[in-house]
Amino acid sequence: MLSSCVRRVPAAVRFIDSLICNSSRSFMDLKALLSSLNDFASLSFAESWDNVGLLVEPSPPHTVNTLFLTNDLTEEVMEEVLQKKADLILSYHPPIFRPMKRITWNTWKERLVIRALENRVAIYSPHTAYDAAPQGVNNWLAKGLGDCTSRPIHPSKAPNYPTEGNHRVEFSINHSQDLDKVMSAVKGIEDVSVTSFSARIDDEEQTRISLNCTQKALMQVVDFLSQNKQLYQKTEILSLEKPLLQHTGMGRLCTLDESVSLATMIDRIKRHLKLSYVRLALGVGRTLESQVKVVALCAGSGSSVLQGVEADLYFTGEMSHHDILDAASQGINVILCEHSNTERGFLSDLRDMLGSHLENKINIILSETDRDPLQVV
Repeated sequence: MLSSCVRRVPAAVRFIDSLICNSSRSFMDLKALLSSLNDFASLSFAESWDNVGLLVEPSPPHTVNTLFLTNDLTEEVMEEVLQKKADLILSYHPPIFRPMKRITWNTWKERLVIRALENRVAIYSPHTAYDAAPQGVNNWLAKGLGDCTSRPIHPSKAPNYPTEGNHRVEFSINHSQDLDKVMSAVKGIEDVSVTSFSARIDDEEQTRISLNCTQKALMQVVDFLSQNKQLYQKTEILSLEKPLLQHTGMGRLCTLDESVSLATMIDRIKRHLKLSYVRLALGVGRTLESQVKVVALCAGSGSSVLQGVEADLYFTGEMSHHDILDAASQGINVILCEHSNTERGFLSDLRDMLGSHLENKINIILSETDRDPLQVV
């Protein structure tokens, strides 16, 4: 046993013991690790516009002993990655967002890709998947408010349920019509699933046909059914909505167990984010002693998520000037903390959660150089 791992000993000895303890951890294959990360928080939670998942992959096979967590992957952070010999970077913000037409030494993001590949370091980004996840960034942000109940402002929908299609077409066929002909025709249309059952309608035995289909297939189904006026007049077309996922989605609407003054809430937020200053816009008619009961929050940039939400306080990283004016005009206070300051603190919790989720099979370390690019001077 390495009892030195827990005794108070000189720094040099602790460093050596740390290496020994770390070397005892097993490696994980990159593909297996990515699968485990998706089990932790599915990439299907991410917004459609986002660029999430594995962004840079060294030639396989690639094994991971050290996972490096950062909010932003800058060139300074990449130097730290290489010094600490990490094998996979989990960068909350995707360093590759817009398509790259070339990989040269001309721009900093291209250089990140080059250095990662040259040193066999993979890059993975979860971004809005972690925003939406029940145990993700926005839930962590809500912890700083005090005791409260919360729900997503924009709930996520189940990715693949109840059907691959997004429309349902239903109609009935009586026994005087050619059931076999109709069934054969609709089953021949691609991306259509068909079910049928007996039904008694207007004291007449009929067969009820239900089709699930995509938007493209819907047009073909309609074309076929419209050829039979009697059949088409009895057709119902439904738009299918996927069910909402509990505790999953963008932003959080938090209702405090007990109201507090705005001044108290400011202190709580500063303490949670470890900040000396925040930016405040007082709502019309509000003061620092005004009571706060309902807080709408969104990590990062909250304008689109918070817009139109009824609350006493909007809490986010950044908002546009005019969105702040709109909120204030409605008596809503606004607290801004800078974009990444509302995200970065989550990584400490993430390290612990991933350590448990991955059964401590690999080393997980936090960046020491990652920081928000803005500072108060």
